[in-house]
Amino acid sequence: MQPSRRLQSVQTPVIPLIAELIRENPETISFGQGVVGYPPPDSVKLELNRFNLDPENNKYQSLSGIDPLKELIVEKLKIENNITINKENRNCLMVTAGSNQAFLNVALAILDPDDEVILPIPYYFNHEMAIVMANARPVLVSTDNNYQLDIDIIKKSITPKTRAIVTVSPNNPSGAVYSESLLKEINQLCAKYGIYHINDEAYEYFIFDNNKHFSPGSSHNAAEHTISLYSMSKSYGFASWRIGWMTFPQNLEPVLKKIQDTVIICPPVISQYAALGALKVGPKFIPEKLAALNNIRRLIRSRLTELEDEQLANISPSSGALYYLIRLKSNLSSIDYASYLIRNHKVAAIPGEAFGLSQECQVRLSFGSLNIQTAEEGIDRFISGVKEIYRSQNNPG
Repeated sequence: MQPSRRLQSVQTPVIPLIAELIRENPETISFGQGVVGYPPPDSVKLELNRFNLDPENNKYQSLSGIDPLKELIVEKLKIENNITINKENRNCLMVTAGSNQAFLNVALAILDPDDEVILPIPYYFNHEMAIVMANARPVLVSTDNNYQLDIDIIKKSITPKTRAIVTVSPNNPSGAVYSESLLKEINQLCAKYGIYHINDEAYEYFIFDNNKHFSPGSSHNAAEHTISLYSMSKSYGFASWRIGWMTFPQNLEPVLKKIQDTVIICPPVISQYAALGALKVGPKFIPEKLAALNNIRRLIRSRLTELEDEQLANISPSSGALYYLIRLKSNLSSIDYASYLIRNHKVAAIPGEAFGLSQECQVRLSFGSLNIQTAEEGIDRFISGVKEIYRSQNNPG
């Protein structure tokens, strides 16, 4: 009795592995999972009370999401992302249990065995896993030293089997923010070759250093080939509530409904009510949280300069999301490196191998869930660990 051969080729999720190491090493400070430390807005509680007043809410609801929530999302997309949802525009909307489920829905909807999806490195590991689960093949393409997309490499990677190009901006794990011109170029490339542009916008609000977020779904004639993924997990402190949504071309609606009905029947209704409360407050909830995160981000970046000055590491020029990606001078694998840091210095990072970064030792630091004091202590531990590993490898005596 053997499990599916298809699943045996899917990488083991890295977050639970690191979480187990953290549990085995109490008092570890975690720069691991990409979550924020703040809770949802208080307005969520009012909508949860409304949910409980109607017994019908305990039954299955619309598979694409409850109407009041979808109405707020449609308004949000139009105002903030310049994306219009209507049949005339051939653009549809579906609420999902987070943007991870949305991506898996899309993979199942557009991919046949041996189809190809272009995935720039570093990729978000759950995207790569979903593609492999769908019996398709991720085509990994390199990015430049600042983790920006290389259009020429992407063009050369398109084959008759290519079904989609995936972009994530702001990027997990690098923190790179792709410019409007770059995302438009990718979108036009997809239109030219008749393939989908899947753009993950989970970190759309987490933009720093005067950068701007751009939604390629707003590009001219983008509706027919663009799939945009959104999440409330980070921006509204909604990680465990599992609410996200996607916009997609109308021709995919029948197959996506089949998948949604099979996988989840409908998004959790109580979570949709909670989302309704959060979206009624809207993005005015976020700037104060973002300012606090930016203070932590700046602190970490300032302290990491010490490693650059000693030529022990190169730090990604992160302008978005919740992360720094760090190239380390080490002959250890990134998994062994991360394990050593937890066991010996009680500080956790995510190994770069999970993001397709196997050519050199890299780790991702997430600053989203920490306060300023814990971040300062954690980065001191990280720097101490990096220096110790370097000394042990270069002065083994």
